[in-house]
This record gives sequence, structure tokens and C-alpha cells, in this order.
Amino acid sequence: MITDLVDYLNNNLLIAHYCGFDISAPLPSYWTFDRFLKQIDNDMLSSIMKSQVLYLSKQGIIDTSFIGLDSTPIAANTSQNNPKSFLSNKFKPDNQPKADADCKLGVHTASNQTNEKKYEFYWGYKNHVLVDCISGLPIYELTTTANVYDSTVALDILADTHTFLPVTECTFLADKGYDVKNIYKQVQELYHGKCIIPLNKRNTKSPKLLPQGNPVCEAGLAMWKDGKFSSNGCTRQKFCCPLKSSKDVDYPCHHKNFYNGKKHRGCTKYITIPDDLRFSIDRNSKYFKNNYSLRTECERYNSRFKNTGQERI
Repeated sequence: MITDLVDYLNNNLLIAHYCGFDISAPLPSYWTFDRFLKQIDNDMLSSIMKSQVLYLSKQGIIDTSFIGLDSTPIAANTSQNNPKSFLSNKFKPDNQPKADADCKLGVHTASNQTNEKKYEFYWGYKNHVLVDCISGLPIYELTTTANVYDSTVALDILADTHTFLPVTECTFLADKGYDVKNIYKQVQELYHGKCIIPLNKRNTKSPKLLPQGNPVCEAGLAMWKDGKFSSNGCTRQKFCCPLKSSKDVDYPCHHKNFYNGKKHRGCTKYITIPDDLRFSIDRNSKYFKNNYSLRTECERYNSRFKNTGQERI
């Protein structure tokens, strides 16, 4: 707190001297520090951070060989984030907190267990930090509102970092929230780097396939290829029922689409053809697992961020 800072400086004048204060005169008051926090321009703090990063880079302490990106939630100082509040509408999107007109409604994972799907809503912001995964030190920081998806700002953060610290030939580490085709593509094409990102299996199914790659229908029959088509940048292979043109055969599983009175009957399935970099990575390899373990430095940084009370600032 500011009061702790003022007491510390008054009781440690040598430290205050090294910080640049004139210890022969009264030190700044509580209200001076309070105005400083409210009025200081963020661009000034960003330029200070960049100069520190460049200095550490010249000293060989940090580099961009292995960089990881992660975000941490920043709760707004509002009663609607109080866990003891039992209002039914406190997390309604149109119920903007009066104490903070800029914050937005967001959601974050409340458990790191892979077998638990536990989420919590909150009003506030997100702190996106690009970390050197070898030293564990931050390279770039961006604060957004809580409703911004992590993947939407990843490329902007890499581009801004590249303007003062090249990320060429980097290995980019991130969790499955960044498993987006454009991130893989631009990291490879613009920076000649590689991505180590787990596959996001949300809203995907793994159909039963034969060794030839053909799916098996509900009746246990091998489905036939029936053309390809492209949509939203993805190429999909269509598979159809092997009995779709049959007129007399009784369908073994009595699928509803087989008795529809149409010329071509039976069920159909679509499988996305791995034509992008997302599906070209062997995520079960030792190389992937060893490199992905470096991403824990992002978690350690976020933990230090919370423990030092920077969320309150």
C-alpha cells in the first residue's frame, strides 16, 4: 500500500536517496504518490520496460529463443466480484459495475485439473504477458478488458515485440487457448519460428476409422469417399453410406436417413483434412513434451505478479 511505501522511505533515508529523493527536505506525501499513480502515462512505463528488456538482452540474460504467452485475470475493485455477494444478476452483461465503467465481464478457469470443468465469471481485465521461458522474465505486457479472447491479441503482441526485440526463429509456447490456425501460419511465415501449442479438442469428435482412413457408420459398414469441399479455410472430406444408391437392401441399423424416400440414402460424415500446421505437429513426441514444459515459466510469472500485490495497482 502507499502508506507502507511512505513509512518505508521515511525510515530508510538511504534507500530514498538512491531512489532519487532529496532527503534534506520532507519526502513526498501519501497524496503525491496517489496522484502519481492516477496521472502517470502508461506509455512512459512501457518505454521504461522496453529499455530494461533491451539492456537485459544485450547482457545475454534474456532472448527470444523460447517465448511463452499467457494471460491472468485482473478483477475490478467492485462489489460484484465479492464472493459473499449473492445477487442473482451480478454477472449479467448489461449490469455494468458503477465503480468501474471500463471493466468488462470475463470468465476464467477456476481449476487447473484437466478432468474438471470449473469456471468463474468476473468483472475486470486481463494481463497478457510474453515471457522468456528460459530466464522467466517478462518481455512484453498488454492489458485488455476481460472479454477479449487470448488468441485475438497474440499476433499483435508478437508484432509489437518484434519492433524492438526481434523474435525471428523463435519457439512460441502457449496453452490450447491459442490453438488458432493464423498463429501457426504467421509465426512460421513472418518469424520463421515454430509453435508448441496443445490441440484444442473443443467441439471435435474422433470417429472410428479403418486403417485406410475411412470412417465406420453406426451399422459397422465402411463408408465411401464422396468428394471434398472447402469452407472457412478448411478442406473437408465427405464420406457417405455404401448403400446410398441401393433400393432393395434393408439398412442394418435402421438409420432415419435411409428411409427418407430420396434417391441417395443413408448417413454422411465429414472429416477435416489436416492441411494446416495445427495438425502437422506430433504432440505425443518427446520433443513436444520437453519443450512445452518450459511454458510453466509463464505460470510462475503470473504467480509472482499476484503475490507481489500488483493486481491492486
